Amino acid sequence: MAYEVLARKWRPQVFEDVIGQEHITKTLINAIKSGRLSHAYLFSGPRGVGKTTVARILAKAINCEKGEPGIPCNECPSCTEITNGSSVDVQEIDGASNRGIDEIRELRESTKYMPASSKYRIYIIDEVHMLTKEAFNALLKTLEEPPAHVKFIFATTESHKVPVTILSRCQRFDFKRISPARIIDHLEKMTQREGVECSRTGLALIAKQAEGSMRDAQSLLDQVISFTGSKVEDGNITEVLGIIDRDIIFETSRAIIEGEPKKCLEIVDQIYNYGSDIKEFYRALMDQFRNLMIILIASREYLLDMTESEKEEAARQAGIAGSEKLQVLLNFMISREADLRFTSHPRLILETTVIKLCHLGEFLSFDDLLRKIESLEKRLTGSPDAGRQPMAAQIAESSADWVSEKAGKRASQEESTAKSGQSWDDFLTFLQSKSKATYNILKDWQLIKLNEKIIEIARSSQSFSSTYFDDPERYKELEDYCRDFFKTDIRVKIVNNNQPKPSKSSASQAKDHSDLPPPVQEIVHMFQGEIAANKKGGVKK
Repeated sequence: MAYEVLARKWRPQVFEDVIGQEHITKTLINAIKSGRLSHAYLFSGPRGVGKTTVARILAKAINCEKGEPGIPCNECPSCTEITNGSSVDVQEIDGASNRGIDEIRELRESTKYMPASSKYRIYIIDEVHMLTKEAFNALLKTLEEPPAHVKFIFATTESHKVPVTILSRCQRFDFKRISPARIIDHLEKMTQREGVECSRTGLALIAKQAEGSMRDAQSLLDQVISFTGSKVEDGNITEVLGIIDRDIIFETSRAIIEGEPKKCLEIVDQIYNYGSDIKEFYRALMDQFRNLMIILIASREYLLDMTESEKEEAARQAGIAGSEKLQVLLNFMISREADLRFTSHPRLILETTVIKLCHLGEFLSFDDLLRKIESLEKRLTGSPDAGRQPMAAQIAESSADWVSEKAGKRASQEESTAKSGQSWDDFLTFLQSKSKATYNILKDWQLIKLNEKIIEIARSSQSFSSTYFDDPERYKELEDYCRDFFKTDIRVKIVNNNQPKPSKSSASQAKDHSDLPPPVQEIVHMFQGEIAANKKGGVKK
């Protein structure tokens, strides 16, 4: 007798044998028992999850002569013929090769005839989305009002390509991907029945490669058994299926976290010389960092399948890296994935990516940054108490009113705050959302006095911004913003800046700066830089 592959040998013959689609099989069983059968069904979902299998079981269940409602007996002539594919009343049509209007016209003509020996004539059209627009149109009328003895079952992996006029005439069932745990359990049951020795770790490797498809998992297992015989080793699975060794993945993630670019380049050279797919390696590495991140923030049940020793090593690496660094590493890998996918030099892209990942090792969390800022402030001010105050309190105090040293000697706290309790920084925040230009000018000006009647501000020392409000329209606009924010008839008084006049060299430098665009002026002013001319009269870079 000819060998029968595992995918066909273990194909479910009743609804109870279908794995991972209980939400569909239970609905169909109840519909058969209650007699609420639709004239058309649409089964959509990924490949290898049971669409065509459920269609056959449904055809057997409604035509079965001996079985209970919803449970085909698989012994009567109707069930036997449908299982063997020889039934006259149940026709399976490939939508990809019978997609034209002529084939659909022939189907319409055949629906007029009564079934030969069964209760219903059933048409199962696989990959129905491949039909042409004209073929769909020819099917519409028959699909909406078919004869009482006719049932349609459509199966597709791309339901979005099926016209809405067809969808609206069908009961739609969406099949889901099968979880790795369910696939592993079923493969374990199969190997025990087939007399094959295979560890659960090896079956987990196969289930991961199957990506939720039971048929793919069975085909991969069949392929591995053909190579190894009745005793399957984990190493044989990785070799036959071309799976990247997990030890190499863990070694790479450790080298990246610990900042060892030389080690990463050695690993890239190793997998390249071995002939492994570089894009597949990159994908496995992304899964590895995803697992490291998940192990810190969620339960281990969300991890991709690992052994206990691998989970312990993953937890160790994740603890060294920390959640913030792992997120940065993973986000960077995601952003570079498109470059690797479309490049003609994947090794080069992979090498540059892992080197960059190693150099991200000095990542600081927000808490670390705040502590370093506090320490820096303490050293700069020389105050022993500067670093003791919590950074949150220091940030809150940064919104205190801007009062010059001269004004501070003659102005009280009440004179730097409006009656409403709003400060100058509050007004600048408000102004930022109203007028970016006005905000960019005033942020460099100095507050002298602020109360419920007057705002006194000193001009900036920069020539560009010091005359900005000499324009009456701009000055009036500023007063309107002040009245809107402080909710009072407040007046704006602009005074000259009383800072010492710059030296001759500084004056000439300021003159040069005034010829630059405003953004460049701000950068030079912020970093207290200068523009130096080279021998040719250009600007040094």
